[in-house]
Amino acid sequence: MDTGKRRSQRDYTLGFKLAVVDQVEKGELSYKEAQRRYGIQGRSTVLVWLRKHGRQDWSQGASIRAQRSRPMDEQSLPLTPEQRIKELEEKLALANQKAQFFEAVVDVLKNDYGVSVVKKRSGKSSPKGKSKA
Repeated sequence: MDTGKRRSQRDYTLGFKLAVVDQVEKGELSYKEAQRRYGIQGRSTVLVWLRKHGRQDWSQGASIRAQRSRPMDEQSLPLTPEQRIKELEEKLALANQKAQFFEAVVDVLKNDYGVSVVKKRSGKSSPKGKSKA
């Protein structure tokens, strides 16, 4: 990546574009600084590269960041066992947080309001649902 050299459109390789996009997304350069440093002539060329090759979600506008953990082409691939374990551990942690929250709510209802909350046993139907034959 020569500095200061003017380039024509056909000179930009995919690797060059990705390197420029990476530098801009990391905050090492602004898109205008990248234009000047690498001699990119078009005013919006780097912005087009950011939209096309960057990690930002441009469907909602420039300020909304995508919440992707993997690039688009990898999202359709099956997860590795390590990735699946990590995903399940995150879900388990969230479920545990929710359970603690609901337990705290039940405690507040019981202690502060005198409301008794009884958990319905799973797998058993209530007596109201049974019909007498």
